[in-house]
Order: sequence, then C-alpha cells, then structure tokens
Amino acid sequence: MNQSRGNPPVVAPSDWGRHGGATPLQMFTKLLVESGDLKLKNKHRLILSRRQTIRGILATTAFGVSSRLWTGCTPNETPNNKTGSSPSGGGKTISMGFIYVGPKDDYGYNQAHAEGKAGVSKLPWVKSVEEANIPETTAVQETMRNMINQDGVTVIFPTSFGYFDPHILKVAQEYPDIQFFHCGGLYQEGKHPKNIASYFGYIDEAEYVAGIVAAHTSKTGKLGFIAAKAIPQVLRNINSFTLGARSVNPKITTQVIFTGDWSLPIKEAEAANSMVDQGIDVLTCHVDSPKVVVETAEKRGVFSSGFHSNQSVLAPKGFLTGAEWDWTTVYSKFAEMVRDGKNVKDGTIPHIIRGGFKEGFCKLSPYGSAVSDKAKKAAEAAKAKFMDGSMVIYQGEIKDNTGKVIIPKGKEYKQQDIELEKMSWLVEGVLGSTK
Repeated sequence: MNQSRGNPPVVAPSDWGRHGGATPLQMFTKLLVESGDLKLKNKHRLILSRRQTIRGILATTAFGVSSRLWTGCTPNETPNNKTGSSPSGGGKTISMGFIYVGPKDDYGYNQAHAEGKAGVSKLPWVKSVEEANIPETTAVQETMRNMINQDGVTVIFPTSFGYFDPHILKVAQEYPDIQFFHCGGLYQEGKHPKNIASYFGYIDEAEYVAGIVAAHTSKTGKLGFIAAKAIPQVLRNINSFTLGARSVNPKITTQVIFTGDWSLPIKEAEAANSMVDQGIDVLTCHVDSPKVVVETAEKRGVFSSGFHSNQSVLAPKGFLTGAEWDWTTVYSKFAEMVRDGKNVKDGTIPHIIRGGFKEGFCKLSPYGSAVSDKAKKAAEAAKAKFMDGSMVIYQGEIKDNTGKVIIPKGKEYKQQDIELEKMSWLVEGVLGSTK
C-alpha cells in the first residue's frame, strides 16, 4: 500500500480494534445558580459579574445563529445530568459532540452528519449534543470548549473541512484527554496532536454506481456535474461518476461546471439551467446542499442523481439514485471503540480511517421510479463487486480529457492508494477544465 510521507497507514473500520420554553440565557443562568457560581442577592434580583455575562453570551450564541439539542437516552434527559452513569441503569455512558458548518436540514452534507448523530444517539449508552451553523472561525473553538466544559463531552466530531487548522489543532492541545475526530484527511503523524484522528470515505464508489444508472437512463448521452471546487475529493467523484457511466456507454459525456464555493444556490441554479438548455438530461453535483440542483432538474423535466443524503422527496419523478454517506454506521463504530476503552491517543484507534461500501461508510439512495430493471441489475452487480473487493475503478489504460495517459495499461490504483488523494485531472469524457 502506497503512503504519503509522514502519514500513518489508512485503516478500514473492519480493522478498528430541550429545554422547554426557557431562553438560552435563562438556561445558562439556571446552571450557574445551581452550580453555586452565581449568587442571588435576594429572591428577585441576581448579580452577574462581567466574566459571567460574557461566558453566558458566548455559550448561548456561539458567535452566530446555532441550534443545540441534547439527546440522551430518555425523553427527559437534560445537560445537567453529567454523572457519567448510563441512563439505562448500567455500564459506561459515552458523551459525544457534533458540530456542523450549516443547517441540519440542508438535504446535503450537514444533514448527512446530523442523521448519523441521530443514529448513534439511539444506542442506550450514548449521550450526544450538537450545534449547527457554526462558521469556520474562532466560533467553532468556543463551541468545542463549551461542549467539553458545559456538556461534559469526551469525544467531539467537528465535521467541516475548514475546522481543522487552526481550530481543532488549538483546542486539541488545550484538552489532551479529549478525543477529536475530524471529517477529512488532514492528520499528519508527528505533526499534529495525538488526540486527533481523521475519517473519510470512498463515496466515489457510490458515484461510480450512480453513473451506471445515469447512463442507462439518459436519452441524450449527456450528463451534467455541478461542483464546488476542483480539489482531489471532488475531482475523484466527477471522474468515478463518468467512468461508471462510460462502462455502459463509452461515448457518453459529462459536462462539469465549478461554482467556486460549497454553497452558492444562485450559481448552482444557473449552472443547472444552462446544462438543461444544452440538452443534458441527467444532473448531479458535489456541493454542500444538492437541493437546488435536484429541484431545478425536476422543474425542467430532466433526471437527477443525489449526493450526501437522500434527496428523492425533492424530485419524485426524476430522481434516479444517489451517493449517500452512512455516518450512523461510522459513528456507532467509534462509540463502540471508545466504550471498549480504546483511544486515538494511544493508537488503539487509528489516526486515519477510511472505508467504502464494504466498510459501511457509504450507501446508494433508493432507486427512483424512472430507473429500469436493467439499470438496477447493472448497478447491483457493480455494487456487489465493491463489496467483495474485486472492483477497481482506476485501472489502466485511463486518459485525461486532454488525451494524456494518466494510468498506463497494466497499472491500477486501488481505493486506498495515496495517488488518488492527489487527483488533479479530469478523465476522458468529461467536458470542462480544472483551471
């Protein structure tokens, strides 16, 4: 297995060892009174120091519009119950925190993580707290500190790519006994704190299968891919989707448009409409929220393929399938490891963890009504090969869209190969440029 210098081996999961009507400030004040930090002057008046006031504001606003829901194991659980005992009456309770850069109902990246949080929270020995709409600024540092100091979490999942440097790095140094799991691939052995781990998935496997479905369904032989940025993870999804499609129809093309950022709804709509005007009849994307792209496709009467989470409800006629994350499985495995006494700091939990279909990192959205039996059969056959390990997406000969041979005949890159993490090219059949 090829590895980049300074990085530890990539390890698959199979190898892993309401508050009611009260306002946030009222809740914070109540916590201070109960803890003895705040003294009542009389029955009706209380005195807050300047530091206590600032702490309250930071804790309840986190520098922006955010939402926090404490999820315990019984309906009446509250953040004040931090005893560490299991609500079910025995065993160790694991307290986990989740942070999202956007809303939990974006039909995309953040919703996928929120669904994973909801899934792991069903385990009777897991407590979880979450905050949404936290920007990639010092605001996320305060959110992490508040989760640790106020909510008692010992495991934190800051899910946005831009949270890592400097924010996770700084807070991880401040709290060496807390475990930080970042969604991305940025951890470097010997450079970053040992209480940090990195996790991500080979969702391009699901993109490859979605490409097969798209090719079987398209009438024009023209597919469209709206993407945020030309970074390796995005390019890999574009290329895998196209290679899947071209395994069915070698002449099919994928038009790509880069919007320039993760959430630009107007540009996404403009790109989608432009593609439909050019005869493209299947749209997909890699942006934070596929909602605009999927809804635009449905309005224009063309097909769509989803990403991150299940968008089928947005396009009952034209939705085909989609590449989804399965964070419930991933987060449940992390929780089980922590419960069993394993820790990223001592190496019993790997610092870099990856996986695809087989390891439960990703899944395929349910097929839409427009998908033929033939397309389903071909898609399931490809998925089965991923499950048994016999499918290799990147095997030569593969050319880029300028005609240059990127992977020569007889050579192949398997999913864990570090070369795929450096991808900077678009495969033959893709119309567009990374520049």
